[in-house]
Amino acid sequence: MTNRHKKIVIMIPAYNEAQNLPAVIADIRRQPLDVDILVVNDGSVDDTAVVARNNGAFVVDLPYNLGIGGAVQTGYRFAYEMGYDIVGRLDGDGQHDARHLPELYQNISSGEADVVIGSRYKEGAGYTASVSRAVGIKLFAKVVSRITKQRFTDTTSGFWMVNHAAMAILANHLPSDYPEIEGLVMLSRANFRVCEVSVTMKPRQHGSSSITPLHSFYYVAKVLLSVLLEAMRKPVTR
Repeated sequence: MTNRHKKIVIMIPAYNEAQNLPAVIADIRRQPLDVDILVVNDGSVDDTAVVARNNGAFVVDLPYNLGIGGAVQTGYRFAYEMGYDIVGRLDGDGQHDARHLPELYQNISSGEADVVIGSRYKEGAGYTASVSRAVGIKLFAKVVSRITKQRFTDTTSGFWMVNHAAMAILANHLPSDYPEIEGLVMLSRANFRVCEVSVTMKPRQHGSSSITPLHSFYYVAKVLLSVLLEAMRKPVTR
């Protein structure tokens, strides 16, 4: 598979992911797509920026830790300003399997979708979450599916690919708190075509997740409130 007529960048928002980045970048480069790689260094205190540059990635250094929303919007803004046609996003912890990038790209390039989300919970993915996470994820999926009138299974996935029209919206309007789930609601309400594809996940090689079981319940409550507020706002226009 090639993409001779499309300019693509794969964005990696990263906070203290120096140990994981070499493998993540190498995994992306092994795929049959001609892409640039962008690491958005979200105020890391380790060698994330140095490692990213040494592995051939473009790097945007944020002056301090903005959080995932600010980092991801920065990546979309970079892609938009630099004239990319398509931007993909995967996390810097190494859990997203870059082998799925061509499948996400195929759905965009064929014109079937404006936004493609890699789902850990769609049929065949085989991913198992902790009890607290599973409850929250199923609840989010039901709420978002009801709001958007479309069935979704993984509304918190950070494995995305979007076309230029969706990129323009995300570069300017991406919610800062919970960009995956709020962004999905925002784009769906603006009549962007969104689809999910089944993806597998790899275990994190280094570091640990910041979401603990106790934090999960607090997270669920805040996300639901944010989603409901997003659903009440006037839809964005293209």
